[in-house]
Amino acid sequence: MMKDEVVAEVRQTRKQQAAKFHYDLKAIVADARKRQKDSGHQVVSFASKPKKAA
Repeated sequence: MMKDEVVAEVRQTRKQQAAKFHYDLKAIVADARKRQKDSGHQVVSFASKPKKAA
């Protein structure tokens, strides 16, 4: 089986992030949201639109 270097790097980063926050998913998500807000980039939502009545 071939080793994909990109996948290996993503998995390593994921492990480091999880360990940094003691594997607390709420803390990981809170940090991700904070970094997203602080980035200054526009955030796009792909939430579904309400269906129109027929």
